[in-house]
Parts: sequence; structure tokens; C-alpha cells
Amino acid sequence: MIRRLDLLDTADDGITESEVFRLALQHSIAELGCVGGAVYLRGPMSALRLVSSTGLPSSLTRAWEIVDQDGPTATARAVRSAEHAWVSALPSDLVEPSAPLLSRSGWFSVPLVDGHRAIGAITCLTGDNEEPSPEQWAFLTAVAQWAMNRLRKVPEPTGLRTDLDITPIGSWEWDVRSGELLWDETAMKVYQTDPEHFVPGVESWMKVVHPDDLPSTLAAAERTIRTHAPFEAEYRVRGADGVYVWTRASGHVVLDDQGQVTRIVGRGWASDAARSTRDALSRALQHMSDAFLSVDDGWRITFANLEAEHILGSEDEQLFGRALWDLPALRRMPGLEERCRRGAAESVATGFDVTLADTGRRYDLRIVPVPGGLTLYFTDVTDRRRREAEQAAAVRGAAERASRTAELTTQLAAATTSQDVVKAVAQRVLPPFDAQGLLVLVLEDQRLVHIGSVGYPNSFLQHMGGTHGMELSDADPAGQAVLTGEARFHSSREEWASAFSDGDVQPPTSKEAWAFLPLTASGHTFGVCVIAFDTARRLTSEERTLLITISALVAHALERARLYDAELNRSEELQQALLPLGLPTVPEVTAAARFLPAGQTSDVGGDWYDLIPLSAGQVALVIGDVMGHGLPEAATMGRLRTALHTLAALELPPDEIMGHLNDIVGGLGEHAYATCLYAVYDSTDGSCTMVRAGHPPPLVVRPDGSAYFPEVAANPPLGAALPPFETTKLKLSADSLLVLYTDGLVESPQREIDQGMARLADLLPREACCPDLEELCDTVTAGLLPGGQPTTDDAALLIARLHTVADRQMAAWALPEGPEAAGEARRHVREQLTQWHLDDLVMTTELLASELVGNVIRHARGPIGLRLLCSGTLVCEVSDASLTMPRIRRASETDEGGRGLQLVNALCERWGSRYTPEGKAIWTEQPLPDTEDPAPGDQP
Repeated sequence: MIRRLDLLDTADDGITESEVFRLALQHSIAELGCVGGAVYLRGPMSALRLVSSTGLPSSLTRAWEIVDQDGPTATARAVRSAEHAWVSALPSDLVEPSAPLLSRSGWFSVPLVDGHRAIGAITCLTGDNEEPSPEQWAFLTAVAQWAMNRLRKVPEPTGLRTDLDITPIGSWEWDVRSGELLWDETAMKVYQTDPEHFVPGVESWMKVVHPDDLPSTLAAAERTIRTHAPFEAEYRVRGADGVYVWTRASGHVVLDDQGQVTRIVGRGWASDAARSTRDALSRALQHMSDAFLSVDDGWRITFANLEAEHILGSEDEQLFGRALWDLPALRRMPGLEERCRRGAAESVATGFDVTLADTGRRYDLRIVPVPGGLTLYFTDVTDRRRREAEQAAAVRGAAERASRTAELTTQLAAATTSQDVVKAVAQRVLPPFDAQGLLVLVLEDQRLVHIGSVGYPNSFLQHMGGTHGMELSDADPAGQAVLTGEARFHSSREEWASAFSDGDVQPPTSKEAWAFLPLTASGHTFGVCVIAFDTARRLTSEERTLLITISALVAHALERARLYDAELNRSEELQQALLPLGLPTVPEVTAAARFLPAGQTSDVGGDWYDLIPLSAGQVALVIGDVMGHGLPEAATMGRLRTALHTLAALELPPDEIMGHLNDIVGGLGEHAYATCLYAVYDSTDGSCTMVRAGHPPPLVVRPDGSAYFPEVAANPPLGAALPPFETTKLKLSADSLLVLYTDGLVESPQREIDQGMARLADLLPREACCPDLEELCDTVTAGLLPGGQPTTDDAALLIARLHTVADRQMAAWALPEGPEAAGEARRHVREQLTQWHLDDLVMTTELLASELVGNVIRHARGPIGLRLLCSGTLVCEVSDASLTMPRIRRASETDEGGRGLQLVNALCERWGSRYTPEGKAIWTEQPLPDTEDPAPGDQP
């Protein structure tokens, strides 16, 4: 101990106050084995202010920069008693939760005594909670005395001199709720000027306080009530002789059980300070951690401590005596002068943040009006504001994530397909987490199959196994997440590699951080959602918890969507099964069709189209729409389509076919309706017989590109019509386009049907000469549904390019009504087929013509007609005036007849009969032989 005191005595006489405090603290801590210590000096009023510390973290010193002189701490006790003090442990209500050491450690303090009064104290924190021995107390007292001796040799500071030599004048108590202010008898004698009328209370006190000092004093009381900080005020009081004297008051708050201020209790002093104590206060102010300035009424600096000189001045500049606004550091703060002057004019303490342009540091500037001027405190809050900004950003981020989670929940609730779920996650999860990649894998047959992604190239998806997926294994994080059902997070590529025992497994992508979130629903893990980042990213525990919560929402939505997808696939398969697998190839027309189901729905619809080959160069084109949407409507469509094929095969007239369909729909119930357009095109003469029931009219595009909607008689929809149906017969040019469509193609909530039909007419003429009808269908659908937007109703489209049979491909004759007709028919057949280079078909066709003519002679009546058509197939047709249709029957062994139609059926590919305006016609059809000879249509 003696050696340490000897060492201290070797210090130069000119060392600064801060160096004196530093040496005193270091040697005290080292000698007694303490963990840290601090030096406090008296400040204004009853506050003790920290001027130096060693070994104590900033988190502790910030909370103890100002200590109440009337408090229970060792520092306060030492200053009050001017003797050393020991506190074995701080009360629990004074211990910050972040510093539990304070409740297990002891504090000891020795006063810094100047004459008969303590101006501060040296305080140390022990680690073992043992009181110093008498020898140690003696050493600490000697160190404190050395410090005081050295302080007297420090040059006196210029500027402000503050009284601290004060005389107690009494105690007071202010009831905050009632407003009553009470003094003891000593204080009443000081304040009392009119003994007969004096009443203890706020109003009588205000009568004796100088009017200029009331605003700042009341503002200090309001601040104490608001912040629970110690009360400090300085004001002038009119004495019995009418002369104002300076009075100082300090106090502390008393709280109720709810933590609300009920009273402020304190003491008052009359100021009559000695020079030594004024110097001690000046030294305390000089070494404050805050920058402190005092200015007079003319804004000239009367005092500036070391920190103020450091942040506002420079090495070659003196602040004392300069105008506040002449300081370069303050001139560069826009609006500062105006705000300071406004605060001074209001005589109310105010505060706001300012930023120094030179350093970029941020300070809390407090302006406190005092008699004769202002005091300004600059507290560095750069780190505090940064933490507050970070906390605010974290709160905003959490709020934003919560909002996006709510939006995600809403969007997932509306999602119907797996792609809807993937889209919702990409929109609502990636942005708030600043993620760039999304990969959703589901388990199918022990393989992880990719169903959606964002931010991954196709090459990587192929690496993942494409549509076949990759085998489920615990050799990668995705497989581990599925097998264990636990989320996995890798903050970097190195962390990914270190997660495996051999350390050789490297990420297969350029991503740098990942979150593997298992998708678990109904107690079963069926996939994994991978969130990826382009840069290394360590997610906080809050972010990880939020992602795990989100994955549960995604899992349930995806499970529901997968069930929906399966149902949708089955519905689409049913829809496709009910529609033609492909349009037949016939020589009469070249056709293409499209069916567009309503978007985002698992229901099937009732739209359909058909191309049905008939006889003798005729073909039926059909388009229809069952009203409604769903499986019942699809089933009705299937029934109508099957019935129409059957009726068309009988080659009934279009109006009769529509009548039968009307009966079918009418039998389904009073609310069943359907629209249909049935057209029979005859390529031999270019005629087209149409009947439409409640359906939009067809569109005809002429070979020159002009388009028009022909006037086809309108009939009510099927199920609401009363036969007969009115038909319309048109004459159409070769190479014309006949366009049939349903209302779903041209009508929408944004477009009337007339507008859609006009748009259809505008699209087709420009493409009328397009040889590729498939491409033309795509052009039409893209033009009417731009961008592939989903339709609100099913839509069907059928485009047919019409062809005609050339005259050289037809031959017709009128035959006599006698037995000689069969021979003449054989001669015409033989000559015509020889001309067409179809010699291989002569014998069979002669036999067919002879048999058909013979049946007319035996069972019907004339006139008899014979016609041959060579267009894709060879058609032999015999007509008569009878309406009796032939019927094939099985002849017994003893029957002499009844085998004619059996022979016809055996010789041709197909045969049939149909009604004509004059009677009926029986026809046969044979395939043309494969030959290199020119076809009839190619002959000159």
C-alpha cells in the first residue's frame, strides 16, 4: 500500500483532473482486487454526477451517470456523512435485470473532502462482497486525500462559477394529486411574508417566487412527474425585507402501487457558496460525459466544458466569450438557431436531436432556461438512436411480415391448385425475407417431385430429375426435412457442407443460404418447401419460427390443392373423353377445332363440337352447348352427342334430327336447356342446310376474305322449342370457311356477344387464305382471349374449309323402268370406271349397281336414277320414287330371294339409304385402290 502511495506522489503537479481521477481509481481497484470503480462529484442541486469510471461496462455506467445524493447507495452515504460507507448488496428494486452482479456484490465508497464538506466520492465494486479491512480503509482514505491535494493544484477553470455552499432552510412535500404544497416550520419562516394571511400551498409559494423563475421551476416539476427523475430547481425567493435571494430545491418522487406519482418530497437550501466548492462544481461540469454550454441573454458562451470544446470547437479555438451562432459546427445545422430562440422565448425547457455535419454523430440537445441565460446539454445518442432505429425497423419488419402472413393466409384460402399455392408463397413470403429462390417438392412413390419453383433455371430442375423427381434420401437436406419432419436451416455453403459427416456434399445451385421447411398436414409429411437466398443469410430465431409457422399454412393449402388437382385432372379426362378424340379426315371439308375449358374450375362443361361423315359427298358439322356447368351438364352433352351420331347415321333431315334432340332435352326436366347448330354440307352442289336452336349464327368467310353472318332461321333452345324446326339452305362457294362457335368464345363479363361476334369477323378475314386451320384456330382464340386469360365459360370453336366435287368426279344417268335397266346400269358403270382408270372396281361395281337396280324394279317404282361419285371413295347410288326403305334380312335355305342386300353388304365397305325430295336413294361406298394412275380429279 505504501508503495502505491509513494508512486502516486511522483505524479506531476500539472496533471489534469481526469488523470487524477484515473490514477486514484486504478490504484484503489488494483490494491483491493475490485472489478471496477467510479468517481462522482456534486452536480447542480443534489445530484452526484459521474466524472470518471474504470472497469465498468457502458451499459452500467449509462444507468448510473447521475446518482441522487439522498439515495441509499454507498456513494450518496459517503457524500452525506463525509465518511467512508459500505453497502453489502443493492436492494433488488435498484438492480437492472441486465446486471444481476449488482445484487451479489458489495460497494464501498470514500468521500472526497474539501475542508469540512464532501464534494464527491471514490466508489469501488467488489467481486467477493467483503467489507474492506481497517488497513484497506486507511489506504483508500489516503488515496482520496491525495486526489484532493492534486485537484487544488489543477489550474482553475474559466467561465461559469456555480454555488454549492448552501444552507438548509427546511423540508417540503408536494401532494401531486391535490396540488397542496407543505413546508416545515423552518421553511415557512423563509417563505412567509405576511404572517396573518400566509397559507401553506402552491399559490402562496408562487407569490414569493420571482416571476421569471416560475416557468422553469414548474417545468422541472412536470418533467419529474413524467420521467420519475430527481427534482432539481433553482429560483429566487422574496424575503421578509423584500429582497430576492437564491434558493435551491431537490426532491424525489413517491409512487403508489400502480407506479403513479403521488408526492414529491424534498428539501430546500439557501445558496451562499464558497470558492472551493464552486471550483469543484466547475471541475464536475468540465469532465461531464455530456457537452455542456452556458450562454448569457446575448447568446454568448459563458462556460463550455471539455466535451463541448471537443465536439464544437478545435484545438486552436476558444469557445468562451464567442457568440453561439459563430461556431461553424452549429452554423451547419439548418433551423437550429430558430428552434433555440423559440425555446428561450417560451422559457420552457425543450429538447430535440441534432446531427453534426463534421462527424455525423447525433446528439440530443437539451435547452434549459436559467436566470441570466440558458444552459445547453449535448448528449451523444448516436448509438442509442441507431438501436432505436434498428428496433423500429425490426418492429416494422415484424409488422410487415405479419401483414404479409395475413395476406398469405387469405391468398392460400382462395388457392385452388398447386400452382396457386406456389404463386402465393412466391408473392407473400420471398419479399419480406429478402429471399430469391423457391422450390416446392412433394413425395410421390418415394421420390421428391418438383411441382413449382421461382428463381431456379431449367438446367437445375432437370438436375433434380425433371418431372420424374429425385430419390428420397437423407443424404441431402430436402430428404432429411421430409424424413425427420423437422425444418433445417443452412446460413452458408460452408454450413451446408459441414452438416454432412464427410463434408464433401456441396449445394447443387449457386444459392448461398437455405431454409428447408417440411410440409406436414394431417400428421403426414408429404413434401418440402425450400426458401433460398443469393447471399449468405443467418435467419433470426423469430424469422425461423415465422417460416415454420408459414410452412404449416402452406402444407394444409397444398394438401387441399393437390386433392383439387386430382379432381380437376379426372374432370378434364372426363371432358376429353366426351369430346371427339380427333376430327375425321373427309374429302368434303378440311376442319380444325378447339375446346377451351373455363379457367380455374374443376367442373366440366356442356360445350361440344362434331364432324360426322354422311353419304354421297355429304358431311354434318355440329356445335352445341348445354346450359350450365358441371357433371350433370357434361353427361347431358354426352347423351346428346351420342344421339346425334345415331340420328345422323340414319340420314334424317336436319329438322327431324333437331326435333328428336329437343325431345331428349325436354325429358331431362323443365330447367334443362341446350343450344345447337346442325349443318349438312353437300359437296356435290355446294349447298348447306342448317338448323339452329338458340345458338349463335355461323360465320362464313368467302374465298376473297370477306366475312358475313348468314341469316339462318332462329329457333328456341332445345328443351323450350315446339317442333317443327325451321331450316335454312345456303349456297356456299368452294374454299369458303364455315365457322361454328359457342357463346363462351365471343361473350364475357367485359364484352357483349355482339362485340365478340364483330371481333371474330375482324379476325378471320385476314386469315381466310391461311392453309393451316390449326394455326388459324390459335389465332382466333388468342385474339378473342388475349394472353391466354381464363374464360368464365367453356368455349368451343370449329372451322371448316369447304370443298366441292368437280363435274368430272360425278356421273349420273336416268334408267328405264323395265328389266333392261340393270343391263344399262352395268354398261354405264363399266364405261365410266374405265374412263376413271378404276378397272379393278368394274366387276364389283357392276354387280352392286345391278343388284340395287333389280331391287327397285322388284320392290319400288320409277323413275330410276344412277349416280357415281369418285371423291376419296367410289360411291354408287341408285334412286327411285318410293319412300319404303330397304331392310336387310336373313334368308333361310329354302328362300329363293332375300339375299340381295346381304350380297351388297358383303361387296362394299358400307352402304345405306336416305330420303330425297323425290323419294329415297340407296348408296354403296368402296375404297379406291392404291394406284399411281391419275385420279379422276387430276385428268385434263
